[in-house]
Amino acid sequence: MSTATAPLGASIADHPSQPTPLGLLLREWRAARRMSQMDLALEAGVSTRHLSCVETGKAQPSRELLARLADTLEMPLRERNALLVAAGYAPRYGERTLTTPEMAPVRQAIDFIINQQEPYPALVMNRRWDVVRINRATARIVSLARGRMPRHNNILRQIFDPEDMRSVMGNWESLAGDLIRHLHNEVAATPLDQGLRTLLDDVLAYPGVPARWRSRDPDAYPLPLCTTVFAGGALDVDGHPLRFFSTITTFGTARDVTVEELRIECMFPADDRTAERCKALAAAAAA
Repeated sequence: MSTATAPLGASIADHPSQPTPLGLLLREWRAARRMSQMDLALEAGVSTRHLSCVETGKAQPSRELLARLADTLEMPLRERNALLVAAGYAPRYGERTLTTPEMAPVRQAIDFIINQQEPYPALVMNRRWDVVRINRATARIVSLARGRMPRHNNILRQIFDPEDMRSVMGNWESLAGDLIRHLHNEVAATPLDQGLRTLLDDVLAYPGVPARWRSRDPDAYPLPLCTTVFAGGALDVDGHPLRFFSTITTFGTARDVTVEELRIECMFPADDRTAERCKALAAAAAA
Protein backbone atom coordinates (compact mmCIF):
# COMPACT_ATOMS: atom_id res chain seq x y z
CA MET A 1 0.00 0.00 0.00
CA SER A 2 1.44 3.37 -0.98
CA THR A 3 0.85 6.70 0.75
CA ALA A 4 0.30 9.82 -1.32
CA THR A 5 2.42 12.80 -0.39
CA ALA A 6 1.87 16.48 -1.07
CA PRO A 7 4.07 18.18 -3.66
CA LEU A 8 7.28 19.68 -2.29
CA GLY A 9 6.66 23.14 -0.86
CA ALA A 10 2.87 22.72 -0.65
CA SER A 11 1.13 23.76 2.57
CA ILE A 12 -2.36 24.33 3.93
CA ALA A 13 -2.03 28.02 3.12
CA ASP A 14 -1.91 27.15 -0.59
CA HIS A 15 -5.54 26.01 -0.52
CA PRO A 16 -8.20 28.71 -0.93
CA SER A 17 -9.91 29.66 2.32
CA GLN A 18 -13.63 29.30 2.70
CA PRO A 19 -15.67 32.43 3.47
CA THR A 20 -16.79 32.99 7.06
CA PRO A 21 -20.39 33.88 8.00
CA LEU A 22 -19.29 37.50 7.80
CA GLY A 23 -17.72 36.84 4.43
CA LEU A 24 -20.89 35.20 3.14
CA LEU A 25 -22.91 38.24 4.23
CA LEU A 26 -20.55 40.61 2.46
CA ARG A 27 -20.57 38.48 -0.70
CA GLU A 28 -24.38 38.39 -0.70
CA TRP A 29 -24.55 42.15 -0.38
CA ARG A 30 -21.87 42.73 -3.00
CA ALA A 31 -23.83 40.53 -5.40
CA ALA A 32 -27.05 42.42 -4.62
CA ARG A 33 -25.31 45.73 -5.30
CA ARG A 34 -23.46 44.33 -8.32
CA MET A 35 -20.09 45.21 -6.82
CA SER A 36 -16.90 43.25 -7.11
CA GLN A 37 -14.56 42.88 -4.18
CA MET A 38 -12.35 45.55 -5.74
CA ASP A 39 -15.31 47.92 -6.24
CA LEU A 40 -16.31 47.65 -2.58
CA ALA A 41 -12.73 48.01 -1.37
CA LEU A 42 -12.12 51.16 -3.42
CA GLU A 43 -15.37 52.85 -2.37
CA ALA A 44 -14.92 51.93 1.29
CA GLY A 45 -11.30 53.09 1.36
CA VAL A 46 -9.71 49.72 2.19
CA SER A 47 -7.25 47.57 0.29
CA THR A 48 -8.61 44.72 -1.75
CA ARG A 49 -6.24 42.34 0.04
CA HIS A 50 -7.53 43.39 3.48
CA LEU A 51 -11.16 43.03 2.38
CA SER A 52 -10.36 39.58 1.00
CA CYS A 53 -8.83 38.63 4.35
CA VAL A 54 -11.94 39.92 6.15
CA GLU A 55 -14.17 37.77 3.95
CA THR A 56 -12.08 34.64 4.50
CA GLY A 57 -11.64 35.23 8.24
CA LYS A 58 -7.91 35.88 8.11
CA ALA A 59 -8.42 39.43 9.41
CA GLN A 60 -10.77 40.75 12.09
CA PRO A 61 -12.47 43.96 10.91
CA SER A 62 -12.96 46.88 13.26
CA ARG A 63 -16.43 48.26 13.95
CA GLU A 64 -15.40 51.39 12.07
CA LEU A 65 -14.51 49.35 8.97
CA LEU A 66 -17.80 47.46 9.16
CA ALA A 67 -19.64 50.79 9.33
CA ARG A 68 -17.83 52.00 6.19
CA LEU A 69 -18.64 48.78 4.36
CA ALA A 70 -22.30 49.01 5.42
CA ASP A 71 -22.48 52.64 4.27
CA THR A 72 -21.00 51.73 0.90
CA LEU A 73 -23.43 48.81 0.50
CA GLU A 74 -26.36 51.01 1.66
CA MET A 75 -27.45 48.43 4.20
CA PRO A 76 -30.55 49.04 6.34
CA LEU A 77 -30.13 49.14 10.13
CA ARG A 78 -31.40 45.58 10.65
CA GLU A 79 -28.80 44.21 8.24
CA ARG A 80 -26.07 46.38 9.81
CA ASN A 81 -26.81 44.70 13.13
CA ALA A 82 -26.54 41.30 11.44
CA LEU A 83 -23.17 42.30 9.99
CA LEU A 84 -21.88 43.30 13.43
CA VAL A 85 -23.11 40.07 15.03
CA ALA A 86 -21.48 37.98 12.28
CA ALA A 87 -18.18 39.74 13.05
CA GLY A 88 -18.51 39.00 16.78
CA TYR A 89 -19.74 42.42 17.92
CA ALA A 90 -22.91 43.42 19.75
CA PRO A 91 -25.70 45.00 17.67
CA ARG A 92 -25.52 48.79 17.49
CA TYR A 93 -29.11 49.71 16.69
CA GLY A 94 -32.07 49.09 18.97
CA GLU A 95 -35.35 47.51 17.91
CA ARG A 96 -38.20 48.57 20.19
CA THR A 97 -41.90 48.09 19.61
CA LEU A 98 -44.11 51.13 19.14
CA THR A 99 -45.80 50.41 22.48
CA THR A 100 -42.70 51.09 24.59
CA PRO A 101 -42.51 54.41 26.50
CA GLU A 102 -39.38 55.42 24.58
CA MET A 103 -41.37 55.35 21.34
CA ALA A 104 -44.04 57.79 22.55
CA PRO A 105 -42.72 60.68 20.38
CA VAL A 106 -42.79 58.41 17.32
CA ARG A 107 -46.36 57.32 18.08
CA GLN A 108 -47.39 60.95 18.47
CA ALA A 109 -45.80 61.88 15.15
CA ILE A 110 -47.50 58.98 13.37
CA ASP A 111 -50.89 59.72 14.90
CA PHE A 112 -50.59 63.39 13.98
CA ILE A 113 -49.80 62.59 10.34
CA ILE A 114 -52.56 60.05 9.79
CA ASN A 115 -55.18 62.03 11.73
CA GLN A 116 -54.36 65.19 9.78
CA GLN A 117 -54.99 63.19 6.61
CA GLU A 118 -58.73 63.00 7.43
CA PRO A 119 -61.11 62.76 5.62
CA TYR A 120 -58.75 60.90 3.28
CA PRO A 121 -57.14 57.50 3.96
CA ALA A 122 -53.76 57.00 5.60
CA LEU A 123 -52.06 53.89 6.93
CA VAL A 124 -48.77 52.79 8.44
CA MET A 125 -46.88 49.68 7.28
CA ASN A 126 -43.70 47.91 8.30
CA ARG A 127 -41.02 46.68 5.91
CA ARG A 128 -42.98 43.49 5.14
CA TRP A 129 -46.14 45.41 4.22
CA ASP A 130 -48.00 44.50 7.42
CA VAL A 131 -50.47 47.17 8.54
CA VAL A 132 -49.47 48.80 11.83
CA ARG A 133 -52.01 51.64 12.02
CA ILE A 134 -54.84 53.13 9.97
CA ASN A 135 -56.90 56.29 10.32
CA ARG A 136 -60.69 56.43 10.47
CA ALA A 137 -61.02 57.34 6.79
CA THR A 138 -59.25 54.15 5.77
CA ALA A 139 -61.60 52.05 7.86
CA ARG A 140 -64.66 53.84 6.43
CA ILE A 141 -63.72 53.47 2.80
CA VAL A 142 -62.39 49.91 3.00
CA SER A 143 -65.38 48.61 4.96
CA LEU A 144 -67.81 50.29 2.56
CA ALA A 145 -65.99 49.09 -0.56
CA ARG A 146 -65.86 45.47 0.55
CA GLY A 147 -68.74 45.38 3.00
CA ARG A 148 -66.35 44.40 5.81
CA MET A 149 -62.73 44.87 6.80
CA PRO A 150 -60.00 42.96 4.88
CA ARG A 151 -59.29 39.31 5.67
CA HIS A 152 -55.53 39.93 5.68
CA ASN A 153 -53.44 42.36 7.73
CA ASN A 154 -50.86 42.56 4.94
CA ILE A 155 -51.38 45.12 2.15
CA LEU A 156 -50.01 42.93 -0.63
CA ARG A 157 -52.05 39.91 0.43
CA GLN A 158 -55.14 42.14 0.51
CA ILE A 159 -54.56 43.36 -3.03
CA PHE A 160 -53.52 40.02 -4.58
CA ASP A 161 -56.08 37.75 -2.91
CA PRO A 162 -59.20 37.48 -5.16
CA GLU A 163 -61.30 37.03 -2.02
CA ASP A 164 -60.03 40.21 -0.41
CA MET A 165 -59.60 43.82 -1.59
CA ARG A 166 -58.66 42.71 -5.10
CA SER A 167 -62.36 42.21 -5.80
CA VAL A 168 -63.09 45.94 -5.42
CA MET A 169 -59.96 47.39 -7.07
CA GLY A 170 -60.91 49.18 -10.27
CA ASN A 171 -57.32 49.27 -11.54
CA TRP A 172 -56.09 45.99 -10.11
CA GLU A 173 -53.64 44.98 -12.83
CA SER A 174 -51.99 48.40 -12.97
CA LEU A 175 -51.78 48.71 -9.18
CA ALA A 176 -50.67 45.13 -8.55
CA GLY A 177 -48.07 45.30 -11.31
CA ASP A 178 -46.58 48.44 -9.76
CA LEU A 179 -46.53 46.89 -6.28
CA ILE A 180 -44.90 43.67 -7.47
CA ARG A 181 -42.10 45.75 -9.01
CA HIS A 182 -41.63 47.40 -5.62
CA LEU A 183 -41.51 44.00 -3.91
CA HIS A 184 -39.06 42.54 -6.43
CA ASN A 185 -36.76 45.52 -5.88
CA GLU A 186 -36.99 45.19 -2.10
CA VAL A 187 -36.10 41.49 -2.27
CA ALA A 188 -33.12 42.31 -4.48
CA ALA A 189 -32.05 45.15 -2.16
CA THR A 190 -32.23 42.98 1.00
CA PRO A 191 -31.05 39.56 -0.20
CA LEU A 192 -31.09 37.92 3.24
CA ASP A 193 -34.66 38.83 4.17
CA GLN A 194 -36.43 35.48 3.92
CA GLY A 195 -39.72 37.04 5.03
CA LEU A 196 -39.85 39.26 1.94
CA ARG A 197 -38.97 36.32 -0.30
CA THR A 198 -41.79 34.28 1.22
CA LEU A 199 -44.21 37.18 0.74
CA LEU A 200 -43.17 37.45 -2.92
CA ASP A 201 -43.72 33.73 -3.49
CA ASP A 202 -47.08 33.82 -1.74
CA VAL A 203 -48.57 36.74 -3.66
CA LEU A 204 -47.33 35.37 -6.99
CA ALA A 205 -49.11 32.09 -6.21
CA TYR A 206 -52.58 33.68 -6.16
CA PRO A 207 -54.75 32.82 -9.20
CA GLY A 208 -54.81 35.23 -12.09
CA VAL A 209 -51.36 36.68 -11.49
CA PRO A 210 -49.58 37.16 -14.85
CA ALA A 211 -46.61 34.84 -15.36
CA ARG A 212 -44.42 37.74 -16.49
CA TRP A 213 -44.52 39.14 -12.93
CA ARG A 214 -42.57 36.16 -11.61
CA SER A 215 -39.28 37.55 -12.88
CA ARG A 216 -37.75 40.86 -11.89
CA ASP A 217 -37.01 43.29 -14.69
CA PRO A 218 -33.96 45.29 -13.49
CA ASP A 219 -34.74 48.05 -15.99
CA ALA A 220 -38.36 48.49 -14.84
CA TYR A 221 -38.99 50.99 -12.09
CA PRO A 222 -42.19 51.54 -10.09
CA LEU A 223 -44.12 54.70 -10.84
CA PRO A 224 -43.29 57.72 -8.62
CA LEU A 225 -46.94 57.93 -7.50
CA CYS A 226 -49.19 54.97 -6.79
CA THR A 227 -52.79 55.26 -8.04
CA THR A 228 -55.62 53.32 -6.36
CA VAL A 229 -59.17 53.07 -7.68
CA PHE A 230 -61.96 51.74 -5.45
CA ALA A 231 -64.87 50.53 -7.57
CA GLY A 232 -67.02 48.87 -4.92
CA GLY A 233 -70.73 49.42 -5.42
CA ALA A 234 -71.19 51.10 -2.04
CA LEU A 235 -68.68 53.78 -2.99
CA ASP A 236 -69.73 54.64 -6.53
CA VAL A 237 -71.40 57.99 -7.04
CA ASP A 238 -73.43 57.82 -10.25
CA GLY A 239 -71.05 55.12 -11.42
CA HIS A 240 -67.94 57.16 -10.56
CA PRO A 241 -65.28 55.18 -8.61
CA LEU A 242 -63.10 56.74 -5.94
CA ARG A 243 -59.62 57.56 -7.24
CA PHE A 244 -56.58 58.28 -5.06
CA PHE A 245 -52.87 58.85 -5.50
CA SER A 246 -50.46 58.04 -2.68
CA THR A 247 -47.29 59.45 -1.17
CA ILE A 248 -44.98 57.55 1.19
CA THR A 249 -43.30 59.11 4.25
CA THR A 250 -40.37 57.45 6.05
CA PHE A 251 -38.18 58.41 9.01
CA GLY A 252 -34.97 59.12 7.11
CA THR A 253 -32.63 59.69 10.09
CA ALA A 254 -33.89 56.87 12.29
CA ARG A 255 -31.49 55.17 14.71
CA ASP A 256 -33.96 52.45 15.65
CA VAL A 257 -34.67 49.43 13.44
CA THR A 258 -38.43 49.57 13.95
CA VAL A 259 -38.65 53.28 13.13
CA GLU A 260 -36.49 52.99 10.03
CA GLU A 261 -38.75 50.27 8.63
CA LEU A 262 -42.02 52.19 9.05
CA ARG A 263 -43.76 53.66 6.01
CA ILE A 264 -46.70 56.05 6.20
CA GLU A 265 -48.91 56.03 3.12
CA CYS A 266 -51.16 59.04 2.68
CA MET A 267 -53.84 58.82 -0.02
CA PHE A 268 -55.10 62.00 -1.70
CA PRO A 269 -58.18 62.38 -3.92
CA ALA A 270 -57.30 62.30 -7.60
CA ASP A 271 -60.45 64.20 -8.62
CA ASP A 272 -63.05 66.54 -7.12
CA ARG A 273 -65.79 63.92 -6.94
CA THR A 274 -63.61 61.64 -4.85
CA ALA A 275 -62.82 64.53 -2.51
CA GLU A 276 -66.49 65.39 -2.14
CA ARG A 277 -67.44 61.77 -1.47
CA CYS A 278 -64.78 61.40 1.23
CA LYS A 279 -65.98 64.56 2.96
CA ALA A 280 -69.58 63.34 2.82
CA LEU A 281 -68.61 59.97 4.33
CA ALA A 282 -66.75 61.71 7.17
CA ALA A 283 -69.70 64.02 7.84
CA ALA A 284 -72.11 61.08 7.92
CA ALA A 285 -69.85 59.18 10.32
CA ALA A 286 -69.60 62.20 12.63
CA ALA A 287 -73.38 62.61 12.63
